[in-house]
Order: sequence, then structure tokens, then C-alpha cells
Amino acid sequence: VLSSRQRCPQASGLESIAPLVSTAEETPHPITTTIKGTIPTWINGSFLRNGPGKFEFGEDRYTHWFDGMAMMHRFHICEGNVTYSSRFLRSDSYVLNSERNRIVVSEFGTLAMPDPCKNIFARFFSRFTIPKATDNAGVNFVKYKGDYYVSTETNYMRRVDPQSLETKEKVDWSQYVAVNAATAHPHYDRDGATYNMGNSYGTSGFFYNIIRVPPPEENAAKEDSADLNGAQVICSIQASESRKPSYFHSFVMSENYIVFVEQPIKLDLLKFMLYRIAGKSFHKVMTWDPTYETIFHLVNRHTGKKSEVKYCAAPMFTLHQINAFEDSGFLVMDMCCGDDGEVIADYTLENLRRDTGEEMDKFYNSMCRNLPRRYVLPLSVDEETPLDQNLVTLPNYKATAKKTNPGEVYMTHEELHDDELLQYGGLEFPQINYDQYNGRPYRYFYACGFGHVFSDSLLKMDVHTKELKVWRYPGFFPSEPVFVASPRATEEDDGVVLSVIITPREEKSTFLLILDAKTFTELGRAEVPVNIPYGTHGVFNGMG
Repeated sequence: VLSSRQRCPQASGLESIAPLVSTAEETPHPITTTIKGTIPTWINGSFLRNGPGKFEFGEDRYTHWFDGMAMMHRFHICEGNVTYSSRFLRSDSYVLNSERNRIVVSEFGTLAMPDPCKNIFARFFSRFTIPKATDNAGVNFVKYKGDYYVSTETNYMRRVDPQSLETKEKVDWSQYVAVNAATAHPHYDRDGATYNMGNSYGTSGFFYNIIRVPPPEENAAKEDSADLNGAQVICSIQASESRKPSYFHSFVMSENYIVFVEQPIKLDLLKFMLYRIAGKSFHKVMTWDPTYETIFHLVNRHTGKKSEVKYCAAPMFTLHQINAFEDSGFLVMDMCCGDDGEVIADYTLENLRRDTGEEMDKFYNSMCRNLPRRYVLPLSVDEETPLDQNLVTLPNYKATAKKTNPGEVYMTHEELHDDELLQYGGLEFPQINYDQYNGRPYRYFYACGFGHVFSDSLLKMDVHTKELKVWRYPGFFPSEPVFVASPRATEEDDGVVLSVIITPREEKSTFLLILDAKTFTELGRAEVPVNIPYGTHGVFNGMG
């Protein structure tokens, strides 16, 4: 069986993307943009994006793309006009590094060097202290109880003002619930509650915890302060192997279930301690180990009760979920998957800054390709369930699930694409019409195609027919596409898709692209004379 990488065509002559990982200037006060085409007047709100934006302090340079200091961007759209502003997150990391003009806070791939002012003994002992986690929250914008936060994958988030992009207080998850980190990809239910997952470890082992933060209280006087009160762990899932827990970036949620995917990207806790003493950085403590299967842990999200059944599949890794829904006693889970989890450590700035041509081609061609897959999990498996026959009896699914032993089910996936997708290098950063269709049967998702190390196309996938619609032009690198429904929408794809387009070919030639979600053709663009580095995730904050 060919891996996802082997199935996609090899690239040659790829251009350098070094300008897309260069430090940018902030634009704290909104500036106007130049509109080409038309921007629908019904769009009213802000497109907020996050991502690394500063890659050095003084003489010190960061090693890994994720290490760059968080930079927040805001495209405010109103009455057919667009303004742009941006600000660096004033995290403790950013402030301390700026004050000393060097890197003093360790990040994911960069270890801060001991303070040169300390004597040799103090320097030696500082190696034995666990570094404090960073609050450089550069992955996403998330919402708890109506407030916006920026988030990464540590225990710290930062509350932010979605209008001014001002940095507010630092929030430590571990002050509210017994976890020492949380993901940057929470899920939201229709009552306004937020769900997330975080780790904890102690004498009884390593646990993956599902956290629920309640909706904002009705009629409560809104105070200008962070409020995660009422947050609780609704289920703790013990790691299959406590010394080698799995890395996770997101989780699955449908109307009644949460599924945690325990994948064979392993965190070596012993190595984590030893690396600290040896002065090595953290991105090396994750290893892809395909001798482990992928385990799906099924939890009822209303009761917090975990299923006794162990659902397994072949080794794969997933960073981002597309959607999940229940259908006649089955849970259908769509996600972007790869067969080779070596991927995360590769995003070093040195690799991303390789020259055009052979060097860049070699790097891209060695990387994993992620493809959309559908797993179908049978919800009612018991002693009566027969062994070794496909339990997925619904006619419109090709995925299988077989009970292999009492209490064990082995699943195979259906490919949620045709071969046409392979020429775009697979896809990532999936988005749907979340407000109306998350956790429910749906038809469309939007994503970035990866014909380069960074995304170089926008895609719309019809999961019923597996047909693609594509926006792709040489030299343009689009951000994660975010769907905004039109106010009088009657169909799932009535609305627009927003994406920020950057290019390494010209200075300050950035634009916000607005596509008609139905036809996937351009309605208009808002050009802004700034450089924006390649970013991670974003949200649309509608003004109603």
C-alpha cells in the first residue's frame, strides 16, 4: 500500500518562501485597503488571524517556525469596506525578550540560553529546573464564555480585545481545572459551552482530559476580566502507556459524543527531562512510532462516560478534524490524516528558508501529504455483536468496522476524495459552515491544498460526490479559508469564504480574498500594503 506521500506527485522547481517567514512590522492603528471587485455589504465583522510574526531578538534567532512571536491580524469588514490592523501579542515571553533584546524564554524548538550574567554554578543548576511554559499564544483565536483568547498548546492563554487587538491578562488553565495544557482547537456546542482537551500526569499515570467550560451566565454583569469559572473535567482517559503518551492537536465532537484519537506520535517523558538537562529543545521529544495502532476513545459528552469498547485503526496521525455526525447508530468522523508523523519537527526556519529549486524540492518531497478520510464507528457493540464481519451496514459508506475480539473493534477508512486531489498535494486547515453544521450531517468543507511546503491553493470539497472546486494561482499562498454564512442563507454553502493571500514574489502585496462559497469564484479583494508572514488559524467575529 502506497503512503499518502508516495501517492502525490513529486514537485520540482518550487520557489523560495523565505519572505513568508520573515519578521513583520505591526500596524496597530487600522489602515484602509484598496478594494477590487465588490465586497458584499452584508458582511459585518472582523476576520481575526493568528500566527508567528517575529523570529529574532537582537542577535538571537528562533529555530522553529512555531517559536515565532504571536502576531494578531484583523481585517474589519463593514458596508463593503475593509480596514487592516495588526499587533504583536504582548505575552510575558515577548515583553521579557524585548526588554533584554535576546531570547530569554524557551519556546517549542528554541531553548533560551542560560543568562550570561549568572556564574557557572548557577548556570549549571538552571538546567535542572523545568522551564516555565511559554504564553506565546500564536496558534488560534478561541472563545470562552463570550470572551476572545489567543491560544497555543501550553497551560497559558491570553485574553485579547477583538476590536483593538490589545493584550489582556494571562490565564493559566491549571488554576481552574487539573490539567497542565490545553489544545488550541476547542469545540463549541449550540448552548454556548466550550469543550477542550488537556493533559495531566501524576502518580497514577498520564491522562487525557476532556474539559467543559459552561456558557456565559444569562444576565450576568459583564466584567472586564477572564472568567473560566465552572470549567470542569468531564472525563479522564488514561494513556495506553503512561511513559509514552500521544501528542494531540484536536479532537472529534458530534452532537452526543466526543472522540479522542490516541495516535502514534509519542511524547517521551523521560527524554523530555533528559533533554532539558542536556540543553536540547522540545520538538525533538516527539517521535512517530508506527508500531502502535491508532486508538479511538469514545465518550458520551453529556454523561462523560467512556465506552468500554476499544476502537482501533492502522497507524496514522491527524492534526485537524473536519466534522463528525451520528447516522443510524454509527458515528461518522471526517479528518485530515497522514501516514507518516515525522512532520512536526521538520518546520524549522532553516528548512522553510531553503533556496528555490533543488533544496526546496527535496524538503517538500520528503514531507508527509495529508488526505481527508472518513472513519465510521459503530456505537452499539456488545457481547451479541458477531465477530469478523463488517458492522458498517449503511449503503453510503465504504469504511469498515469489524469486531476482532470481545470489546475490540478494528476500523478501516474511506478516502474522502478522488485522485484529483493528489495533484494539489493533499489538503489541510479544513473548515466548514461550523455554526449550522458542526456535529451534524453536512456536504461541504473548505481547505488549503499543499502543492508547496506552505499552502498554495484553496479547495472546496463536496463529500457526497468527492468533487473539488479550486482557487489556485502561481506565487500566491492562501491562509486557512473561513466560511461566513449570508444572513438569509437557505443552503449550507450560501455565503462567502475569506482567506488572506500573501506572496514571496513582491514586497507588501497582501490581500484579503473573498470568494462566493457556492461557485468558489472571486467576488472581490481588499489589498493592503503590508507584509504578513504565513499564519496558522483564524475566526470570523460577526457583529450581527
